[in-house]
Amino acid sequence: MLRALDENLWVAEQQQRFMGIEVGSRMTVLRLADGGLWVHSPLRLAPAVREAVDALGPVRHLVAPNLFHHLSIGDWMAAYPQARSYAAPGLPEKRQDLRFHELLSDTVPAPWAGQLEVLPWRGAPMLGEVVFFHHASRTLLLTDTAHNIGPEAPALTRTLFKVLGGYGRLSTSLVDRLITRNRAAARGTVDTILKWDIQRVIPSHGHIVERDGARAFREAYAWV
Repeated sequence: MLRALDENLWVAEQQQRFMGIEVGSRMTVLRLADGGLWVHSPLRLAPAVREAVDALGPVRHLVAPNLFHHLSIGDWMAAYPQARSYAAPGLPEKRQDLRFHELLSDTVPAPWAGQLEVLPWRGAPMLGEVVFFHHASRTLLLTDTAHNIGPEAPALTRTLFKVLGGYGRLSTSLVDRLITRNRAAARGTVDTILKWDIQRVIPSHGHIVERDGARAFREAYAWV
């Protein structure tokens, strides 16, 4: 259920449809210096998922990283009431049924200081994404700002991403380009990200880039 990618870094995947297309979804779990777990884009809280996460340590931080990856966070908030929940900009208005503890911004919450970088993605407010960088594992965490769909995906999914972009390598789709209303702002975000010492890139949909992540990300956003 959980795969270890690095020291204190795990991922898990589940099937997920978006507008009828199977795109899959990925959750990332980090163990912070205090032993607490940081959960990015929580998946459906199936018993096997909860058991695997609980075996790693106490859940202390739950992150809904954009305006679309929030479907399961309410169940996690209920299951782990001691954890602090963090919402992407605009999500509290969309999910008025939930009460988040903090709104994500470019200020790193104190419990994450020195371990994670936090950066709202500017230029595409429809997405409302916040990206993260984990220093210890040199890992960039993306949600929907890039995809890397491979040949194991269903035929319809492969066809769609071949047409729109995001197939066979880390890249953006036509949708990402269309919702980018301010390319200069997006370019500023990309330039800030490329100052980080990136080796690995974990998108929420598709393959993980394990090596040369900075190059892959730079090429994905060469158009801005």
